[in-house]
Amino acid sequence: MSFVRCLECPKCHATYSASEVHNLCHCSSPLLVHYDLERLEKTVKKEDLKGRRADLWRYWEFLPLEKEENIVSLGEGFTPIFTANNLGRELGFKHLYIKDEGLNPTGTFKARGAAVGVSRAKELGIKTIAMPTAGNAGGAWSSYGAKAGMEMIIAMPVDAPDLAKKECVVSGARTYLVKGLISDAGKIIARGVKKYGWFDASTLKEPYRIEGKKTMGLEIAEQFNWELPDAVLYPTGGGVGIIGIWKALQELKAIGWIKGPLPKMIAVQAEGCSPIVKAFQEGKKESEFFEGAQTIAGGIRVPKALGDFLVLEAVYESGGTAVSVSDDEILAAVKLVARTEGMFICPEGAAAVAGAQKLLTSGFLKPDEKVVVLNTGSGLKYPELINLDLPVLEKDTDI
Repeated sequence: MSFVRCLECPKCHATYSASEVHNLCHCSSPLLVHYDLERLEKTVKKEDLKGRRADLWRYWEFLPLEKEENIVSLGEGFTPIFTANNLGRELGFKHLYIKDEGLNPTGTFKARGAAVGVSRAKELGIKTIAMPTAGNAGGAWSSYGAKAGMEMIIAMPVDAPDLAKKECVVSGARTYLVKGLISDAGKIIARGVKKYGWFDASTLKEPYRIEGKKTMGLEIAEQFNWELPDAVLYPTGGGVGIIGIWKALQELKAIGWIKGPLPKMIAVQAEGCSPIVKAFQEGKKESEFFEGAQTIAGGIRVPKALGDFLVLEAVYESGGTAVSVSDDEILAAVKLVARTEGMFICPEGAAAVAGAQKLLTSGFLKPDEKVVVLNTGSGLKYPELINLDLPVLEKDTDI
C-alpha cells in the first residue's frame, strides 16, 4: 500500500499525479513526493520497524513504490553509525559520529537513490534511463539498471575516477566521457533526452532519487533511538543528500515520531567549488554558477545545483551553516580518519570531517554537542588519493 498523495513543486506548489512519468515542474523546479502523512501516522508505528529487513526498504511506507514486487535491491541502506572517539579526541569533540555510506553496494550513498529511482522507473514502465554523473552515481545507476534489465546511457567528465568509469562499462551502460564538468555532461544528456525520448535521471530532474537519499535521515533518527543529534554535516554537490535528510526529519516530526528541535544542517563544500557557501554567506536563496570549479573531491564539484534553493532552505530553517575547506584540508582529513579510526573514507566525506574541525575552531559547533558526519563513500574508490613511496627490500634484508 502506497501513502503517496502526489508530486508537488516546492516553488509554485503545482501538483502532478504520481502515477504518471514526470521530470520537472512547468516552472522548471524539481518535483518532490508528497505523502498522506495523516494516514501514515494512523497506520504505522515506530514499533512496527522491529524485526524488519535491515536495508532502506524497512521504511516501505515512507517510500514511493506501490508494489513490493517492483523493488530492485542489492542490499542498500541501514549503514552503521560509528562512535568516532579517537577522531573526536584529536579534534576536540566529546560526541562525534560517522555514518559510513561507503558500506553500501557500489561503495557510496548513491546506491540509495539508484535503488529507489530505478525501482520506481521500473514500476512506471520506463525502459531507458540517461544521466550525467561526476562518477559514483553513474556506477550505482548502471548497476541497478542492469539488475532491472534497463538500458542506461551515462555521460561523465573525462577526469572522473577510473573506477566509476569501469563500474558503468562492466554493468553494460553506454558510457561517454565529456571534455568538461558534470554541467557540460548534463547539457549533452539533455539534448539526447530531447532527441531520443530517454528518461532523464539527472540530479533532481526526477522525483525519486531524493526518496532513496531520504532514508539516511530516517536511519539517523532510528539509530539514535529517535533522540536526534545536534548537528549533521553533509558534503554538498548536487545537494540531494542534505535535502533528503531534511525532508525525512520533517516527515518524522509531522507524524510525531520525533520531537524537539531538529539538527543543524551543515553543507560542506570545497573551496574550489563552493557556490552554496557563497550564497549562504551573502544571505541569498539561490546560488550562482561557480566558474572554474576544481577540487580533488569530484563528487562535490557541481558548479550550480538545480536544487540549490532547497539546500539553502534546509540550512536556514535548521539554524545550520555552510562552510568550505581546501583540498589540502580534505587530504589531511582522509589520512587523519584512517590513522585514528581505521576507516578509509572518500574525499567528500573527508571534506565534512574537515568542515567539522573548522566549525569547532570557529565556535559554531561546541565540544559537547552530538555531531554526525556523513561519509558518503569508500576511500577504496579513490586509490589515486594516496601516493606510495615505499622502501623496497631485497629478499635477505632485515627491517
